Amino acid sequence: MRLLELYIHIPFCVKKCAYCDFLSGPSDEKSRERYVELLCEEIQVCRGKVEEYQVSTVFFGGGTPSVLQGEQIKRIMETLRKVFVFETDAEISMEMNPGTVTSEKLVAYREAGINRLSIGLQSVQDEELKLLGRIHTYDEFLHSYELARKAGFENINIDLISAIPGQTVSSWAETLKTIVELEPEHISAYSLIIEEGTPFFEKYGEGFGQEMLPSEDEEREMYRQTKQILHEAGYERYEISNYAKEGRECRHNIGYWERAPYLGFGIGAASLFEETRSANPSNIEEYRTSFEKKFQAEKLSVEEQIEEFMFLGLRMMKGISKQKFAEAFGKEIEEIYGKQIERLKKAELLEENDDRIYLTEKGIDISNSVFVEFMF
Repeated sequence: MRLLELYIHIPFCVKKCAYCDFLSGPSDEKSRERYVELLCEEIQVCRGKVEEYQVSTVFFGGGTPSVLQGEQIKRIMETLRKVFVFETDAEISMEMNPGTVTSEKLVAYREAGINRLSIGLQSVQDEELKLLGRIHTYDEFLHSYELARKAGFENINIDLISAIPGQTVSSWAETLKTIVELEPEHISAYSLIIEEGTPFFEKYGEGFGQEMLPSEDEEREMYRQTKQILHEAGYERYEISNYAKEGRECRHNIGYWERAPYLGFGIGAASLFEETRSANPSNIEEYRTSFEKKFQAEKLSVEEQIEEFMFLGLRMMKGISKQKFAEAFGKEIEEIYGKQIERLKKAELLEENDDRIYLTEKGIDISNSVFVEFMF
């Protein structure tokens, strides 16, 4: 059977963060319950269309999935298991925010089958958390983290953000050093992007306010420190922004970067199924009538598939396999990208080692510029 990944979008938050441009927002109990019912309806539409697939990973993202009650997560998981065949060791991840869980909730999540948590911390500095618009303090995060461990979760990721307005190189280093002492299995360390349409863009996006952002040199030093501090603590970088202890890489995200097929459920959720890429409507009313459309979208062209193979695969430290490229597209990679690869190698942005092509440290620094080279 072919492997398949599932993504479940839960668009609810206690309060939207000042930097966030994700499809999310506040909700009430009634709207959350109705949404869970719709999710289960959408999942059941897949019955009869996925017999050749076996689910290897599930990821509950958001928003803040942990605003849902344990019974609601159980109901979603029960519906998934009625429709899909699961691998016995399937990785089932769920994003949660500090302050949104109790011991009872976490035990219920475990009973539902959740075996990996991704906790949105972002910083150990309370003043930075407040500036970001987070609903919690560092102490509240610690309480939630301890509850998760007591509930039996043995695979936990912690999200961190660097280049926060007013953040210093030393405060970022303190965040990293403090978190590695907790020994989570995985750490995602992202650099803040000021997105249009957010309160942060109005305040720091252009003109006044930009002086509050760390300089390019400071950002570069934060990046260097991230790799050094996490490496010394036993975390190896396997993707541009992701670090893990040995064997604890996020299987779900690796699937994205390797273009594994996946189905997304919920408003705005994307799918890549049998080389067809689609996305659910972001409007709840349109979403109610869209459940069949993920199986009706146009297939990606070969050129689009090749582009995705390159810019997604190069996000990983191991890069891409020339053999897999040839197997997927019936041509050697040099036939299509020979000139670009040689040019990027001469510029010390790419390296080639036997079967693999991957970014250098210099290439990682300007990865978006490298990826553009592989667009048709």
